[in-house]
Amino acid sequence: MKNVIKLLLALVIVSVFASCKKNADEIKIQPHDQNQMMGIMHQMMAKMDTMKMTKDPDNDFAMMMRIHHQGAIDMANLEIKSGSDATMKQMAQSIIASQQEEITQVTAFLKSHTAHLNDPDFDMMIMDNMSKSGKQADLQIINGDIDHDFAILMIGHHQSAVENSRLELLHGQEPSMKTMATNIIDAQLKEIDQFQSWLLARGNK
Repeated sequence: MKNVIKLLLALVIVSVFASCKKNADEIKIQPHDQNQMMGIMHQMMAKMDTMKMTKDPDNDFAMMMRIHHQGAIDMANLEIKSGSDATMKQMAQSIIASQQEEITQVTAFLKSHTAHLNDPDFDMMIMDNMSKSGKQADLQIINGDIDHDFAILMIGHHQSAVENSRLELLHGQEPSMKTMATNIIDAQLKEIDQFQSWLLARGNK
């Protein structure tokens, strides 16, 4: 009887190890410096790091979001070019349309609005948000599958836009920028949910 129990335990252990090995084999990871989506994220972060801040929340929010939106558009263009999933391609098209329109709006705002406020705390907080966003992106598991990497990285990208927009609502004064911040929060929270649902349906693969 004891020998039978030992045999059963041995079979269970072998089965567990085999299952773990199978799951480990299914997890694919691509180095970040070889990943196209991550390359776009790093280029965007580098541009924001060199942005000359004015200490005016409305101006700095507009300048930051122009760079941030362009990063999303570049990622979406890569998804359309190299992705294969119809849902992700559709979301990419929607992101390009909405964020290009907002780039046009912030560019017009910056041409017509002279920085006049002095709120260094806003600049410090918005740069801190972007630093955290960059670190979070570098912690993501990406695998070289364009559809997967687009979805997983856009979640973090959108989250940082939402956080920056909430800061604009607290510190900004210009109605047009505060309206844009509200629209960004509403639209991108919905898109975050869509990306998350898509990833969960695929088992995050």
